[in-house]
Amino acid sequence: MIQYFCRNWSILALIILSGIVVSNNVNSQESNQKFGTATPTINFLYCYSCGYRKAFEEYEHILLEKYPDIQVKGANYEPSGINMYLSKVLVVAKYLLMALIGSSFDLFGFFGMAQPMFWTWAIENKLFAIMMTFFFGNMLEAQLVSSGAFEISLNDIPIWSKISTGRIPSPQELFGIIESHLQFTDNFLEKNPEFVK
Repeated sequence: MIQYFCRNWSILALIILSGIVVSNNVNSQESNQKFGTATPTINFLYCYSCGYRKAFEEYEHILLEKYPDIQVKGANYEPSGINMYLSKVLVVAKYLLMALIGSSFDLFGFFGMAQPMFWTWAIENKLFAIMMTFFFGNMLEAQLVSSGAFEISLNDIPIWSKISTGRIPSPQELFGIIESHLQFTDNFLEKNPEFVK
């Protein structure tokens, strides 16, 4: 019994650690670092779970087409407060539960309790139970971190907030905001003469 317990707990510890590593790497995104620090930088923070990554990529393409010398960065907007911590705990709990089901570990028997019917069903139908746990856990995680954000800043100065305005700016609005902000700074952006409006 002790060997069975130690073997399963080492597997569970390995799965928990891999879940933590995966959850820390999911939210990171490489930024476009072609230029030096003197060029203007536009930062986009967007809600990845809301599907705004595609919008960011379109804006990045449009901005780099109009302003070839601008630096565009994008990352996931991580909501503040307890939701972010709950989502990370949920990731670990999801993988732990999947490992327990997959290893047929008698969790309730370990604590001296009678095994409930749902646990017996989950042990007998491992594949379905693991898939259901995975998809249900992902759905809960997406709801916890869904912010609806599409925040834009120019040289670390906020210039647009979807959270405040309730909408994403049109490209023409964004061009106007960028040009009005840059006329008061030392940064000079040369426009692409072949850019079609």
